[in-house]
Amino acid sequence: MGKTTIGAALTVLGVMASATAYAQSASAQSNCDWYAKTALRQQQENEQKRCNFKGDGWASDLRSHLSWCMANPDQWKSEAQRREQMLSGCRR
Repeated sequence: MGKTTIGAALTVLGVMASATAYAQSASAQSNCDWYAKTALRQQQENEQKRCNFKGDGWASDLRSHLSWCMANPDQWKSEAQRREQMLSGCRR
């Protein structure tokens, strides 16, 4: 292969890698948007039922949930499920 062909192939691979990273980032953002909104809804339910759950996972701040999710992209689903289980065990 000539230098031009190798350079073109590397450029194509770079573009493909960037596109894949962008798609993964967009997916993470979408997941985290859902997570943050769900966390706020769960906190509202926590307050309405007077369950008195406390801690960072029970914050009333959308940005804190969004930031946590972006820093912990593999844990958002289990964290939302954990809070949902806690809420289902809380009596009104």
